[in-house]
Amino acid sequence: MFCGNHEAAENTAIICSLLTSCKEMRVNPREWLIDVIGKMPYYQKPGNEENLKKLLPNYWKKEETGETPVKV
Repeated sequence: MFCGNHEAAENTAIICSLLTSCKEMRVNPREWLIDVIGKMPYYQKPGNEENLKKLLPNYWKKEETGETPVKV
């Protein structure tokens, strides 16, 4: 309703969900976004979809801090 169209609403919901995941994992959303946006072009190659999971906040935190990722 407030996003203009259905696709924009879905995109907004995805972004809000990812930022909330950052909050739950105690990850700085700004640092996470800067890093993930820089890595996205390299992860979107065909056959590399499984590696996209590494960019989610809980797995990203593991790579940055060496902590065990939280299974959600």
